Amino acid sequence: MPNLKEVLQEIQDALANGDKSPLDSIRRKYLANVHEMTGRNVIAYYSGWLNKGNAPDVEINDKDKNSFMTCIHRLDRTLGLDLILHTPGGDLAATESLVDYLFSMFGNDIRCIVPQISMSAGTMIAMSCKEIMMGKQSNLGPIDPQFGGIACQAVVEEFEEAKKDVQKNPSSAPLWQVIISRYHPTFIGSCKNAIAWSKSLAEDWLGRNMCVGQKAKVDSILKEFSDHAQSKSHSRHISKEKCKSVGLKIVDMEDDNDLQDIILTTHHAYMHTFAHSAAVKIVENHLGIALMEFERVLQEPPVTP
Repeated sequence: MPNLKEVLQEIQDALANGDKSPLDSIRRKYLANVHEMTGRNVIAYYSGWLNKGNAPDVEINDKDKNSFMTCIHRLDRTLGLDLILHTPGGDLAATESLVDYLFSMFGNDIRCIVPQISMSAGTMIAMSCKEIMMGKQSNLGPIDPQFGGIACQAVVEEFEEAKKDVQKNPSSAPLWQVIISRYHPTFIGSCKNAIAWSKSLAEDWLGRNMCVGQKAKVDSILKEFSDHAQSKSHSRHISKEKCKSVGLKIVDMEDDNDLQDIILTTHHAYMHTFAHSAAVKIVENHLGIALMEFERVLQEPPVTP
């Protein structure tokens, strides 16, 4: 199957041959091929954050529910769902609502496919599935929550360190006051609640599907993915082999070379869509039904003569 450069050439050839929407037609052709190979429903959830990180709507949010409703409408849900994920994560409440909706539509018959990266809340969605297909190039990420780019667990740890230090060395209080004063009055409590919420959701979803009756395995997974002290950084990329070692049910993409080729070619087609259009997010099924978010262009107001 074509690599990234060859997919671009295919798009350019289609345009030269009169295709007015080659990005869409080539992408949808390969997504349909995934369905033909698996016999399962396929929905791709793709964010363009790697190309347009500052654009709005690249993260998981409540608008995504409408996109999934549109893509699931009229699908034969007895075929299950293969969910292709490429996302930096996003809002925890929106993620909980979306996973609950997917469970209500497909039960436990949901497989996650990660061609490259599914981070944070995207990792939590993957954990809710019965298994995760990953390749050597694929990564998941820590699920410890953040506020404004700051790890909640790091905030709580810093606050606890400040209390201990001031008790042992009262002269350090002015220094810690400068640091702690940056937090609004409810910030510490909000961080603690977010940590507990994130962990409880992941624990529930793992225990409901991928790790039924395997509490020790759930605990091992949560220790690796939800403990900021363990992961060191929220942006850490966790490899397929590490995911396996801590207990996630991982299917090697390399076990089926034909399927791997079509998945990665589909991934390349989505990457070209973000690189060569104003799209910032795409939710699309194998039938070509899609909802897309685009960059918002702010126009100058008209000048009155």
